[in-house]
Amino acid sequence: MAKTYRMNAGTRVINRVFHTMTRLGIGKGYRYNLTVRGRKTGRSYCTPVDVMASGDERWLVAAYGVSEWVRNARAAGQVGLSRGGRSRTHGVVELDARESVPVLRQYWREVPVTRAYFEVSAESSDEEFAAAAARHPVFRLVPLD
Repeated sequence: MAKTYRMNAGTRVINRVFHTMTRLGIGKGYRYNLTVRGRKTGRSYCTPVDVMASGDERWLVAAYGVSEWVRNARAAGQVGLSRGGRSRTHGVVELDARESVPVLRQYWREVPVTRAYFEVSAESSDEEFAAAAARHPVFRLVPLD
């Protein structure tokens, strides 16, 4: 059974550390700070995320499940991504389960710290990865600026 992500004092501290490191351009190159407008409050929220890339394509993966940033991104249709002093606005297009498979496989390989939150393994079939897409939505990023 996959772990469930819980926001607590420890995860808030870790997120703050990753946010600061990413703002300074330190750490894994796939890590960015995502800013998205709240669907209810209209307030901007920021959280560290991992962006997968292949060629010119880039995707966001909701490794910890359908979180608030996912709900807000769906409602807003766009997000801001920043790293090391650079920022860019992107439209988001949610992939269907079949389209998500290669991105989820890449994410599972490249970001091992989140594997416990997935109910798949290296040997899992495409169907199993497609089923995981319901719990871990994938968004294609479309540059807007």
